[in-house]
Amino acid sequence: MTTPEQHTPRPLPYGTPEHPRIAVRGEARLEVEPELAHLGITVTARGTDRNTTLTDLTRRNNQVLDLLKTTGDAVERIETGTFTLTPQLSDKGRGERVRAYHGTVHHTATLNDFTTLGELTTRLADLDLTRVDGPWWALRPDSPAHREARRQAVRDAVQRAREYAEALGARLVALLELADEGAENTPYGGMPPVVGLSRAAGYGGAPDPAPALDLEPQRQTVYAQVNARLTMTPPAL
Repeated sequence: MTTPEQHTPRPLPYGTPEHPRIAVRGEARLEVEPELAHLGITVTARGTDRNTTLTDLTRRNNQVLDLLKTTGDAVERIETGTFTLTPQLSDKGRGERVRAYHGTVHHTATLNDFTTLGELTTRLADLDLTRVDGPWWALRPDSPAHREARRQAVRDAVQRAREYAEALGARLVALLELADEGAENTPYGGMPPVVGLSRAAGYGGAPDPAPALDLEPQRQTVYAQVNARLTMTPPAL
């Protein structure tokens, strides 16, 4: 006894002689200016007394936050990553004898205005026991560049299929499938650390302010890829 499923003809994987199928890949790669710059900021304090270390860390952390807030809307977002206060034990002697305390606070600042980036980076690095890493250039997740790359990838796929069909004396009939396969592995622009700056605690008076860094934005590569399957009229063989 046969089931209804057995009576249903299975679609041919490669089309039919009347409507051959074309499988193509469309790609697009754009070079665009970044929209955001990320800075990693690490504030450090160290001392033999727990309360003194915490006081120094809090003061330096407030200096960093106050400086970031002076930029107005240029700093779009400030995020605190981790806070640590680690007792360091003495290498000599027995028992749990604390030699010093080491405290750190990590922040990430996101800027959308690059005109103040160089000055801000230098001023942050000029603070006591403050390390600055970055910038990491990036695009917004909803950047128009991503949409434009996808549109160009689709147009590239259709154009490739049309060229194949015309080479056989045929023309395209219908689109069967458009798959955004492998999109989770698409690179949206590398963001390697460009500069790392830090300043230790100074002695003998405050030094002259350091000049602002000249930081050139790194263009971002936006890549899109689609797989398309279409049918065409019978070729003229």
